[in-house]
Amino acid sequence: MKLLSYRKEHVDQLAVLVGGRVYDIETLHPDLPGSMGLFLQYWEDMLPVALHGVELIKAGKISETKGQPMEAVELLAPVPFPTSCRDGYAFRQHVAAARRNRGMDMIPQFDEYPIFYFTNHHSITGPGTLQLMPDHFEKLDFELEAAIVICKSGRNIRAEEAHEYIGGLMIMNDWSARRLQMEEMLLNLGPAKGKDFATTIGPWLVTLDELRGFETAPKDGHRGQAWNLAMSCKVNGIEVSRGSLGDMDWTFGEIIERASYGVDLLPGDVIGSGTVGTGCFLELNGTGKFNDPNYTEQWLQPGDTVEMEIEGLGTLHNVVEQEDTDWSILNKEIKNR
Repeated sequence: MKLLSYRKEHVDQLAVLVGGRVYDIETLHPDLPGSMGLFLQYWEDMLPVALHGVELIKAGKISETKGQPMEAVELLAPVPFPTSCRDGYAFRQHVAAARRNRGMDMIPQFDEYPIFYFTNHHSITGPGTLQLMPDHFEKLDFELEAAIVICKSGRNIRAEEAHEYIGGLMIMNDWSARRLQMEEMLLNLGPAKGKDFATTIGPWLVTLDELRGFETAPKDGHRGQAWNLAMSCKVNGIEVSRGSLGDMDWTFGEIIERASYGVDLLPGDVIGSGTVGTGCFLELNGTGKFNDPNYTEQWLQPGDTVEMEIEGLGTLHNVVEQEDTDWSILNKEIKNR
């Protein structure tokens, strides 16, 4: 099942996508809650009812006139108001390449435990145009990732049981302002302003029942569910990145196990996978320079279109635009020196 949120009369409306048409969730059954936040709170009770309603649509027992074309709605993030947002560091290929490009050996601790950082869950957005500040375009980068949402409360969750807490998968773009990020990391704290301005998820949340055909074994020595889903990213229609969710070393289950140690995870918590190998310009530029000192770096520019596609999860479209302002914290830093 594909669950989405769209803007309806200035509020978020939960809906399902069936056959290219959008059906408000209440169309499936009047007792279903109209927002993703409430649906997640009562997930175990609501999910079977919603799945049955989708089958009624497919069987023609709910008229397609009850739905509207996909093009007629303004999509929001599938989870418009996450209770938190963590982002992992699960792809060894990405970490190893980034460190090699900086002349550093692979950090051995990567293979010992999964890590994550918290980003700004109030800056979660969905498909569409992003208005960014001038400083964000100082080496603006995409990051091709997948994400999950927690669908029931849990604490000290074991990786083998973590699938029971995963509501579904969606695409995630962890936008990064690399100049700000690199300055901040010199102080061994963060990421902060290099990351907290925008994270996009979408275009919809795909529940696990729809992904059974993509399930695969986790990598040797790892535990939890894994999915073999092709991933790619295009900038202005040109493919710049390609990988697979099956390349995750640390599984979402293992990240959940670590994140929930001594801590309550709540319905609506979003957790990203971290960047797939080749999944950002920082890595691609570094590899390019590693192979050719004359390589020309590429970064996102105002007006660029970024399209991320993950097999089974859809395509997430965004356009980046610059705010009409000359306010810059980077210029302020220079004046203070």
